[in-house]
Amino acid sequence: MNGLKALTKQEAPEQSRTIFEGIEKAVGMLPNIYAVIGNSANALSSYLEFSEKQKNGSFNEKEREAIFLAVSEENGCKYCLAAHTAIAKMNGFTEEETISLRAGTYNDKKLSVLINLAKSIISNRGKADESLVNAFYEAGFDQQALVDLVALVIDKTFSNYIGRLAQPEIDFPKVESLQKEVAA
Repeated sequence: MNGLKALTKQEAPEQSRTIFEGIEKAVGMLPNIYAVIGNSANALSSYLEFSEKQKNGSFNEKEREAIFLAVSEENGCKYCLAAHTAIAKMNGFTEEETISLRAGTYNDKKLSVLINLAKSIISNRGKADESLVNAFYEAGFDQQALVDLVALVIDKTFSNYIGRLAQPEIDFPKVESLQKEVAA
């Protein structure tokens, strides 16, 4: 099969190569997910710009990582789960907390509402569970935060879909899959 693959800097179009070099300077490496997205310099630059702008939204870094873990779990992206587990740990979460965030069972009420609403947005294709939306507002979030949450869901869903489609080599510590119960 002639699938979507991670590009080396030598294989990449010139515009992507320039972006790759910037990522390497900022991160210290070129994560394989970016090497795949770099098949389109336009998509890579657009994605990076969109992701960067989301840092100015309603949520702090820890909340964003919690959302990214929940979204990546819901979308089943092994690559992004590994990457965001590592990043979440760098932001103060324990291994056990990352698993709880992925499962939607985190014991902090505010983070629990965020992650479960994000999961609901995905599983219901944008029509979230109304009780979760109400709980979101009751937790002190506003309409701006709801739009920012959807933006983060879309941000991570893009890289999740690329990760699932391309299945790049995971260049972060791998994480175990969560066992989901199957309805009888």
